[in-house]
Amino acid sequence: MTRIMGLDFGSRTTGVAVSDPLGITAQGVEIIRRESENKLRRTLARIEALIEEYQVTLIVLGFPKNMNNTIGERAEKSLAFGEMLKRRTGLPVVMWDERLTTVEANRTLMESGVRRERRKEYVDKLAAVYILQGYLDSTGRMEDGQN
Repeated sequence: MTRIMGLDFGSRTTGVAVSDPLGITAQGVEIIRRESENKLRRTLARIEALIEEYQVTLIVLGFPKNMNNTIGERAEKSLAFGEMLKRRTGLPVVMWDERLTTVEANRTLMESGVRRERRKEYVDKLAAVYILQGYLDSTGRMEDGQN
């Protein structure tokens, strides 16, 4: 069985989630942190190690469009990162609309009673879970509709 990886790519952190082997649910794996926005070598190396560990065959990368559906600076950086991932891993990369996933992740943590100071420790990983779960749910529904 193969797995799908979900990534929430930010300026200093990348949240990582993977699917279960059946591609039904997403689980948070970790948050990869880096010193500065442009230092991506270690981030890419860690993602490659996780791809090998979990036998990932597809990457779903959060695509932070603006609320009016335009592509801003963050979305441009995500597109460039997606191209880097394709080149380095040889895997297909799906850009997935991630609008409001971080907002939703923060809300979930708040409702779970996680203190504000501690939310930063979890929010990117949870956002990656929401990105991947959104993708998994959409592909599951499409397949159901075709049967």
